[in-house]
Amino acid sequence: MEQLKRRQIVDTAMHIFKEKGYFSASMQDIAEACGMAKASIYKVFPSKEDLFTGIFVEVHRTLFEDAAALDRTLSLEGHPPKEILRRKIEFQLQFMLENYFFTSEFKNLPIVDNDNFVIEWRKKRATLLTMHYDCFNEAYGESVSPYLGDIVAIFRGMMKEYLSHTVQAVIAVPMADLAGFIADRMDALINDLTASGARPVLKASSAYFSDINPLDADTRQTNLGEFMAFFAGKIRELPQPDRVREEQLEVIALLQQELEQHVPNGTLVRVYITFLDTVSDLRPYVHQLSLMLNRTGTLSDR
Repeated sequence: MEQLKRRQIVDTAMHIFKEKGYFSASMQDIAEACGMAKASIYKVFPSKEDLFTGIFVEVHRTLFEDAAALDRTLSLEGHPPKEILRRKIEFQLQFMLENYFFTSEFKNLPIVDNDNFVIEWRKKRATLLTMHYDCFNEAYGESVSPYLGDIVAIFRGMMKEYLSHTVQAVIAVPMADLAGFIADRMDALINDLTASGARPVLKASSAYFSDINPLDADTRQTNLGEFMAFFAGKIRELPQPDRVREEQLEVIALLQQELEQHVPNGTLVRVYITFLDTVSDLRPYVHQLSLMLNRTGTLSDR
């Protein structure tokens, strides 16, 4: 009985949120639409944030269950790997389109500051990323393993943009046709990556991080170390006197040493960065480094 009640509340609230939007939809609206007292809703979902989170969880539970069922069906039907990939893309496009408010639009809502929602969002993102990695790994085999981080990032970017345009009625293309278009573009990209032997940019694990799920300190430090090594390599490539080059490399070494401290001295870091910024050829790398350090608060005033 309790499960039926919860199901009724979730189904009704989904409709109300889609119709009125997150801010205008009230628990009273949902209670009246359910034919229940508002107190009865609060017994199941203590707040509007909890109710939205419950809907979010239910929508993605359905997504993953339906995706698994489709996977089994396509395997039994014996389709070629790339056709299976196209069908999976079509399924996801259609599902995301029909549930856009709870799969994409929420990112502009205050719900992203709710701790319970963030926990569920991280679980969903991890599961969805794993599903995407598996889709491309199964379609193309081990040859794409080094590029999975980049492949999935580009794929997700394409899905996001085309879905957004579809929701806004900027384009009017059947999801089956759009899935074929995306699958063909990804095929061309993957073939180029594997044929050219391009150096991967993203690790597969990198995709698990975002504004809602920021990098942990160890991963951030590792990425910073890799960038500093890249920076030093650029200095060595510049056509300049050895004395100048050695001076710049010494500053890079001092900067890296300071950044490895538990609490870096922001004033020292700024002095080193200002010195490197005087070299016009290094300026793009200095600015990128500054952005990375601003994100960690290293350059903030103390």
